[in-house]
Amino acid sequence: MERQKSGDIEIWGGIECTINRVKDKYNDQLSYSGFYNRADDIDKIATLGIKRLRFPILWETHQQTLSTNIDWSWVSGKLDKLKQLDITPIAGLLHHGSGPSFTSLMDDNFPELLAAYAGKVAAAFPWLQYYTPINEPLTTARFSGLYGHWYPHHCNDISFAKMLLNQLKATVLCMKEIKKINPHVQLVQTEDLSKTYSTPALKFQASFENERRWLTFDILCGRLLPHTMMYKYFIRLGIDKSKLHFFIDNPCPPDVFGANYYITSERFLDDRLHLYPKHLHGGNELQQYADMEAIRVQHNFPSGLKVLLTEAWQRFGLPVAVTECHLHCTKEEQIRWVHDCWKNLHELKEEGIPVQALTVWALTGAYGWDKLLTDKRMNYEPGVFAVRNGQLHTGALYKFIKSLATSSQTDHHLCVQPGWWKKQSIKKFIAGMNTEKPLLITGKTGTLGNAFAKLCVQRNIPCLLVGREDADITDKVQFENLLSRIQPWAVINTAGMVNIDEAEKNEEKCFAANTTAPLMMAKLCGEKNIQLMLFSSDQVFDGAAQKNYTELDKPRPLNVYGRSKFIMETITSEVNPDVLIIRTSAFFSPWDKYNFAVQVLESLSTGLQFKAAFDIFISPTYVPHLVNQALDMLIDEEKGLYHLSCSGCVSWYQFAVEIARHAGLSSDLIVPVSGSEMQWTATRPVHATLSSVKGIKLPWVNDAIESFITELELIKIAGTKKTASANVV
Repeated sequence: MERQKSGDIEIWGGIECTINRVKDKYNDQLSYSGFYNRADDIDKIATLGIKRLRFPILWETHQQTLSTNIDWSWVSGKLDKLKQLDITPIAGLLHHGSGPSFTSLMDDNFPELLAAYAGKVAAAFPWLQYYTPINEPLTTARFSGLYGHWYPHHCNDISFAKMLLNQLKATVLCMKEIKKINPHVQLVQTEDLSKTYSTPALKFQASFENERRWLTFDILCGRLLPHTMMYKYFIRLGIDKSKLHFFIDNPCPPDVFGANYYITSERFLDDRLHLYPKHLHGGNELQQYADMEAIRVQHNFPSGLKVLLTEAWQRFGLPVAVTECHLHCTKEEQIRWVHDCWKNLHELKEEGIPVQALTVWALTGAYGWDKLLTDKRMNYEPGVFAVRNGQLHTGALYKFIKSLATSSQTDHHLCVQPGWWKKQSIKKFIAGMNTEKPLLITGKTGTLGNAFAKLCVQRNIPCLLVGREDADITDKVQFENLLSRIQPWAVINTAGMVNIDEAEKNEEKCFAANTTAPLMMAKLCGEKNIQLMLFSSDQVFDGAAQKNYTELDKPRPLNVYGRSKFIMETITSEVNPDVLIIRTSAFFSPWDKYNFAVQVLESLSTGLQFKAAFDIFISPTYVPHLVNQALDMLIDEEKGLYHLSCSGCVSWYQFAVEIARHAGLSSDLIVPVSGSEMQWTATRPVHATLSSVKGIKLPWVNDAIESFITELELIKIAGTKKTASANVV
């Protein structure tokens, strides 16, 4: 395996391993991701070429009771594998946790108890050179002591102070115990690299938070002295001076300043509450204010990773590493985020700051962080690897990280465009503009084509949306000339006949558009090594099985439209095995009027009856969810056949009723009828609902309907503002 040259910034890795407690429930990220049970995770991680891995040897996992006889066999096997693969572990003992059930962050004995466990770890693995006894102690103290999110769910400054000091004393004692066995061990201390900005009225609050953000390192370095603001803060809270002087007498400066940097790390406090939704409102004893990610607010303060790491270096003079780098976003934005961080670290190193590494976090993804681990659903966000059906899958981010780790190459065509967080420098890429290596989308007049173009603009992915006037996709010469002229990196074909009943009347036209044209595109894209995405339909099934159909089920179409799609799937895959084919079902979208969901709302709003079949079952597909997921799959260079539709099964009638309910409308005007009464020309399968064996899923039907209604409301508000603005003289 090719490794980086000496002196380069290294790529490290980290597995999201939080075991936090919410009331009486322990949320174990390693259990959610399946890390405990897969034997080959370390081998797959090693293929990235990383130098070090933040590896969990977590207290809650291995010592549930004080009398537990610890079994180190699982840890030993994983650490031996890391040795074999020449990856250096950084051992973590507590990760956003509060310890086993026999203690807590408020327990006066907590430091000694964790230190005793640390001694056991060191005795079992004396060769370990790097430790992070407690990850982000300040952040954990805030979430458990100030905000009440995590156990023991306190919401006051005194609890915050006690929890923080307990964790930091535990860190000092842990390192003392470990050094009894290995005197040369090093402390890699991690903390959220935070900073707060504000409007002038909140300058005091921002200044206080900007002193508080350094507490983990100030205290460990013995810098919490009597004349400092934060020392006086602790004294005002009633903290005994002896607890503070313990750190002055027992300094434990980290060997590496570990900065965890996220889009949420920098905050903006604003006293203009009316500008922000209520869930962002908060305050102190004297002032009310909104607390928002600074990147979403127009301000002129110097900010960003370079600014914050420079401040850390100037304050502490410690070697620095970004110990968590992760963005929960779309595929291209994840790549852009890592790319920006990597670039910033190299610039800092050129300026003389001793930057050691960039740690790619959440290698196997994370669960529930969109709700700070407090929601029962534990929604999943992929990392460098995506967990699907219990197995790790790789994609574009994996390839990008591997390139950084093995050759320091940062080239990626989607990094030419800036990430969304660069508000001042983002160009608005408009569908149809001339740009290098765009994404080519066919189907200019259709729902799906326009949705792809709209979301490409939002995601800053250069694209070109074409229609028949630009090139006839049934004409090989015209399409080949288009490819030669545009030089796209991928093609998405959304063109074709979509009306099922019209297809029944015009079979030849249907097959020309839905079968012959995609075959020609598959051949040409294969020859030119251009990715191609095609769309198929639930209409390839006959519905007789009365179940959710997966990619493994054999199609038996009942109508012309379904046959055109099934034959398309077969012949395009034969001539181009790399083609990506997505089967989907029953579109609904907030961006056009010609879909079932919008028609339901229009009928009910105007007092008209709406007929819907109660005996035809579908998997509705919310177009924005479909398009975003499809773009991610294209960027990941997926190939083969996939089912993509909302999770869940409803009849057309149930679907209409749920739309009405979410919109706050009465469903009394929705009339259930049989499919035979709908006067369709083409025969429909009665039960053609879709599910997938490949592990990529869209949200549940009700979640999608909620998103649909919310987007319609936002469109209405935007239209109202635009009209009001136009009327101003």
